[in-house]
Amino acid sequence: MEERGILRGVVGDGRVVILWTQKDGGMKKRLDFWDIILRVMYTFIGIGVVIGIIIAMRVYVVDQFAIPTDSMRPTLIPGDYVIVNKLIAGARIYDRLDFKDGDPLECHRMKGLRKVEHNDIVIFNFPINRSKYRIEFKINYVYGKRCIGLPGDTVEIRNGYFKNNNYNGIFGVEEEQRRLSETPDSLIANTVIHAFPFDFRHYSWTIKEFGPLYVPRKGGQVILDTVNFQLYRLVIEYETGEKLRVNAQRQLTLGGKPIDSYTFQGNYYFFCGDQVLNSNDSRYWGFVPEEFIVGVVTHITYSRDRESGEFRWDRLLKKVNK
Repeated sequence: MEERGILRGVVGDGRVVILWTQKDGGMKKRLDFWDIILRVMYTFIGIGVVIGIIIAMRVYVVDQFAIPTDSMRPTLIPGDYVIVNKLIAGARIYDRLDFKDGDPLECHRMKGLRKVEHNDIVIFNFPINRSKYRIEFKINYVYGKRCIGLPGDTVEIRNGYFKNNNYNGIFGVEEEQRRLSETPDSLIANTVIHAFPFDFRHYSWTIKEFGPLYVPRKGGQVILDTVNFQLYRLVIEYETGEKLRVNAQRQLTLGGKPIDSYTFQGNYYFFCGDQVLNSNDSRYWGFVPEEFIVGVVTHITYSRDRESGEFRWDRLLKKVNK
């Protein structure tokens, strides 16, 4: 049977030293009690520092998001995990962290490397509370779409193709827009073809023929009437907290007071999916406030087939081109 003995002593610097002796095999171990305590403390401190760095990186620099649907196919497909660069548009700093879904978003944005540009693929908080039909912030509900319209742009869709008065290039995947263009309206479900603002008397807009629609810019002004107010009702009510309505006298009112024009307080964007026949985007619910933007997608980290679990090596660290 193994025999052990304990020897205690004091070394020159005053530390208590414990000596374990083992007669079996002649092994001898020296354990310094305070060294053990310090090593444990350093370990926990190191773990805390690493966790802090990871959190800071995710808040201020980059984050990773999973792609659950094929609305951005073929650029992004289900099973892709994408890197979202927050330095480009600037990271959001929340003024408070105890808000619930539906509470006003109180934050400020750090200075970014550049503004969001046409054709950027952007991760943003989905802006619409469908049950109340108003703009609301939900921190854990995000979408990824392509930027078709910047603040101050006028966007439209003609025969299925995206158009923009400030951009002459091709948006997204031209082949998908061609497929939409060549698909007869009769073969597209009503729930798919009809588009914002769903006023069939005044705006017979569809995902093939849409607009022109001005994208709100901070300081930009629109003339309002009892018809076109529907295009900007959600934005105006979001900014003012007042109801924009047509009263019994057929007069447009904001908070009960007559209004015939409005100056926007913030910037907004128009985002759409690359698979235009299968994407829930701005064509159906309108504009995204600038403060809802999370970041710009730059790369695919990795990708797995969601059914088979097979690793897609050809998508590993693949750059996402504009």
